[in-house]
Amino acid sequence: MLRKFKSKFIGDRHFYHKVLYLAVPMIIQNAITSFVSFLDNIMVGQIGTEQMSGVAIVNQLMFVFNICIFGGVSGAGIFGTQFYGKGDYEGQKYTFRFKMYASILISCAAFCLLGFGGTQLISLYLSDSGSVGDISLALKYGKEYLIIMMAGLLPFAIGQTYISSIRETGQTLVPMIGGIAAVITNLILDYLLIFGAGDLIPALGVSGAAIATVIARFAECLIVLIWTHRNKEKNPYIKGAYNSLRIPGGILKDIVRKGLPLMLNEMLWASGMTVIVQCYAVRGLEVVAAQNISSTITNLFNIVYLQLGSCISIVVGQLLGAGRLKEAKDADNKMIFFSVGCCTVMAIVMVAVGRLFPSIYNTEESIKELARNFILISALVMPLCSFSHCSYFTLRSGGKTGITFLFDSVYTWVVVIPFAYFLANHTGWPIQTVFFMVQFTEIIKVVIGFFMVRSGIWIQTIVDEA
Repeated sequence: MLRKFKSKFIGDRHFYHKVLYLAVPMIIQNAITSFVSFLDNIMVGQIGTEQMSGVAIVNQLMFVFNICIFGGVSGAGIFGTQFYGKGDYEGQKYTFRFKMYASILISCAAFCLLGFGGTQLISLYLSDSGSVGDISLALKYGKEYLIIMMAGLLPFAIGQTYISSIRETGQTLVPMIGGIAAVITNLILDYLLIFGAGDLIPALGVSGAAIATVIARFAECLIVLIWTHRNKEKNPYIKGAYNSLRIPGGILKDIVRKGLPLMLNEMLWASGMTVIVQCYAVRGLEVVAAQNISSTITNLFNIVYLQLGSCISIVVGQLLGAGRLKEAKDADNKMIFFSVGCCTVMAIVMVAVGRLFPSIYNTEESIKELARNFILISALVMPLCSFSHCSYFTLRSGGKTGITFLFDSVYTWVVVIPFAYFLANHTGWPIQTVFFMVQFTEIIKVVIGFFMVRSGIWIQTIVDEA
């Protein structure tokens, strides 16, 4: 029995070398990005509760935009990965074009929405039912931060188009280098612009944080763009990518048919997450601040399972594209087990350090204690999130985007959001209890994901149809 277990779930040295070769640069890149966001958050948190809350609300809106871009490039990315595995670089070129169109359209839509409705969106997260903080000041700082952050929408979108295409070829080192350069830029400028540097640079507070982030996004975009065009032998899909705007009708139809549900899923899921945060926010500004603190460290620890899940889409997607279906199923079993195991270790570490982290912030003690409770709950649910995340990417790698739509965003809107709304608005339960109950709805997704992955409905090659 032990031998059978090891054969099914434990890979050999070559297998883990391949997985880690892909995953480690992605984990490092995102770890550095998250760590700088972590430090950025702490710096803003030193200014005051209202500034921290205003920035946190805008970043929640930016999170929706980021995920929409991810969805826009991921829909075509399913085909791009399988085209690359098949050796069809022309097909990958067409997916690149589609991703560029989608990214630009999403950026324009976001610019209009945030430009005309930003104040109203920020106000949704501000409630005077709490006992600390000034919501009018939080709104003021949020608007100040948002106006500047909008300048970074397009470079982020274009950068993600290039990064996703580079990763499809199995090259994760260059996006890591671009990410490192960007976050170092962000970190240095954050310190200088938030707090100032004597008479040379004035202290700009939340505006300084936004300016630093926008400059870093431009830096990352330029690095990956320049490298891609200077290394066309490693990126054959980029040759002639801008010579025409054409995408063959058959490929366009298939990308839209399979990719649109994925793009809508990412958009609805991300907006769903912000709605859940808004449900919590009705309990007062201290809840907004505490969630900001807890999500900062949670995001830092979550990167391991998030990037291992992304690796599933690359490794399994390439095997499916090459027609090696049995190998794809075997690799998927081993990668899911590896991801959940790594995530369990990270959750234990997070529990150990979670109580210390909120003490760094310059805010009320009640907010710090609430953040500690949120961190503990987030750590406990992390292994469950890892499994459901891997299940999602498994289904997606085989082009089952309609099912992933039901599994992810429909589940969020039909089950989680009504549950969170009811508990937050119609019960007198402490917010910690509400947070715990809502987070552990993930158990339902784990059960659904387990049976879907085991059924093997995702084991198919989709590029033969394209």
